[in-house]
Amino acid sequence: MEKTKVLVIEDERMLAEMYSTKFAMEGFEVDKAFDGSAGLQKAKTVNPDVILLDIILPKLDGFAVLKEIRKDERLKKTPVLLLTNLGQDDDIKKGKELGADDYFVKSNHTPADVVIKVKELLARPRP
Repeated sequence: MEKTKVLVIEDERMLAEMYSTKFAMEGFEVDKAFDGSAGLQKAKTVNPDVILLDIILPKLDGFAVLKEIRKDERLKKTPVLLLTNLGQDDDIKKGKELGADDYFVKSNHTPADVVIKVKELLARPRP
């Protein structure tokens, strides 16, 4: 059986490794990108089942990446979990308006919480 693919787009390498390790331990296949532009390219080539997306990224911010993902025919239904340190209501609202499936402030959630949320997102029927 094919493993569920997670794409982690996170510029802080330590965090990207931490999430990658946690998801790999849970049986997911993990791809990583360390800037928005590389993340968008990777999303288009690996066609992940779910995307963890930071907002503050070099080259292309997470909001711009999310906009492009939602325009792409193959990716537009892919669940996207914004994972960021920006916890302002405006940022959360903007993320949801752009099509994020959920929004986690990194400091408020453990990697285990993130895995649980991703499993919930994957279990939801997609429109």
